[in-house]
Amino acid sequence: MPSAAPYGTWKSPISADMIAKQTISVAEVHVDPITKTIYHSEARPSEAGRMVPVDTVALKDVFGKDWNACSGVHDYGGAAVTVHNGTIYFTDFNSWRLHVIKNKGDPEAVSPVNPEHRFGDFVVHPTQSHSHFLVSILEDHTDDTPSNVVNTLVAINTKTQVVTTIAKGADFYSTPRFSPNGKFLSFIRWNHSNMPWEASELVLAELKIADGDKVVMEELTVIAGKGGGVSITQSQWASDGVIVFLSDESGFYNPWKYDVQSKKANPILGKPADEDYAGPAWFLGMSDSSILDASTLLVAPSKTGLALLNINTGALVKVKSPFVTMHEICGISDRQAVLVGERNNNAPALIRLTLKSSASSYFNNASDVDADFETLKTTSDAVSQVPPLLFPIPQEITLKAEPNDAPLYVTYFAPTNPEYSGGQGKELPPCVLHLHGGPTSQASSAFNWVTMYFTSRGWAWVNVNYGGSSGYGREYRDRLRGNWGLVDVNDSASSVTQLGTLGLIDSKRVAIRGGSAGGFTTLASLVNKPDTFATGASSYGICNLITLAEKTHKFESRYIDGLVGILPQDKKLYEERSPYFHAEKITAPLLVLHGVDDHVVPRDQADDIVKKIQDHGGKVTYKLFEGEGHGWRKEATIKEALETEEEYYKDVFGMKA
Repeated sequence: MPSAAPYGTWKSPISADMIAKQTISVAEVHVDPITKTIYHSEARPSEAGRMVPVDTVALKDVFGKDWNACSGVHDYGGAAVTVHNGTIYFTDFNSWRLHVIKNKGDPEAVSPVNPEHRFGDFVVHPTQSHSHFLVSILEDHTDDTPSNVVNTLVAINTKTQVVTTIAKGADFYSTPRFSPNGKFLSFIRWNHSNMPWEASELVLAELKIADGDKVVMEELTVIAGKGGGVSITQSQWASDGVIVFLSDESGFYNPWKYDVQSKKANPILGKPADEDYAGPAWFLGMSDSSILDASTLLVAPSKTGLALLNINTGALVKVKSPFVTMHEICGISDRQAVLVGERNNNAPALIRLTLKSSASSYFNNASDVDADFETLKTTSDAVSQVPPLLFPIPQEITLKAEPNDAPLYVTYFAPTNPEYSGGQGKELPPCVLHLHGGPTSQASSAFNWVTMYFTSRGWAWVNVNYGGSSGYGREYRDRLRGNWGLVDVNDSASSVTQLGTLGLIDSKRVAIRGGSAGGFTTLASLVNKPDTFATGASSYGICNLITLAEKTHKFESRYIDGLVGILPQDKKLYEERSPYFHAEKITAPLLVLHGVDDHVVPRDQADDIVKKIQDHGGKVTYKLFEGEGHGWRKEATIKEALETEEEYYKDVFGMKA
């Protein structure tokens, strides 16, 4: 018989220790194009967040405990590993040097000693005679001032450790990819003040290796995104003559193709689809689709879900799938691929998909495709210990944003625990209102340990995909353009009001929380909507947009130009939006958590807001975590941060078991 107990005080089998100890994340997935061996890179909190490439099927680490495969390009990294014909290349966090592993031996350095040079998103020349050449992004931090960090595209001779610059002049580069015959190289580039999801170009060049080791790139041609205003992402070669890429020219990231012979780019779909086939490129190497054969792309658009797309005709056939979201998609053959699949009621897992016949054969009929999904690696064995009825069921709700009733997307998770029947009397559940980072990002409805940690204790949890979030097209994303600190704040407050009216939450007991940009909106909401939120928690959040623009890393150093305005002429606007300059208005209790080694949002952002609130007699609790950067990577930090946050809310609301 379920017990009746006040919301927020329920006993739960989900502990912070369980989450921290038994959870990893899969950051990269690779398939050797020659041997077809599957590899994945996993981040391990139990090893201080060390990134380890693993032979997925053999379940064997490719190197020992002294190595950490992590790219420092853009500080967020990504694409720190590549594999080709049994040879593994990776960049090591400890030295930033590029290393090679041959014949399952020990890592050997193949780039010069220079701790100021960071490599990432590297690709091996596909021909046997030149397979010792890599093309890579090089980010030069000789002068670590963000405006003086230099990004180029380089060729690396791994036999001689000679590094040759092959493209320069743009502020950023990504996604270098060889044509299968090695004749052409494509890559993406963009410049300040754009982020890659705002405006970027796809470039095609002919690459030649002469006299044994002289690398020359010729005939650079912009084949998509020329003129600005369009974002290009995730380009890949379907054959020697066709490049497939995603463009948001229609307002949504849709698939396009470029024919090398005709020199023309065209959309693949017969008519534009109002759904995104990819998310914003926050990390290098993101992969939301993959080539299965010369005519078939495995895709996972936001509404349709997993599907096969005919590159030649635009025909789209849905693949029956149990997953809410899919990413790190990597083709193996015309019948197989690997991907990270996320469900509502299970931890994310690395999955091998197998079709019953070749992918192209399914375009002859209109019925949905059956596939076999084999779990190769789960990100948490602890899920097996969780009672099935403990998983909250997400409810995706479209609310109305002020002032013009534009759509506002939220996901609601009700308090869920089979051992309890609800609150007492007419009690409504207290709510944790979660704001994703970015701000150009999205909170998914897929399983999340932290969400279940709270819902199993009797809290309602709400993910707010405020105006400016990704996943709903460029128009929705652009709602935040020039309006950061306004639209996100208003949407957060509107969510509370409307969900309270629906009887889903106790609108008087709402804790607003977020990390990074979500921390900024948390602080700004406490400043501007003091009667809406009873408390808040900011993790590695932003309080002062002026100092952030001066001190943050190169990748985001001009991001705020589009979100707020341009310094110095818009300094007053920056002050109006920055919580630091209005800290006296924060009257609700606040929890601030920050990493000492954060270079994206430096710790002085936390120091400053805490001191300002204390100077005005406000109530603030502050915790710093040694050895942590932008986000929690260590097991001990994950545990302590989660327990601290829950106990803080319970104390504010006077909850007793």
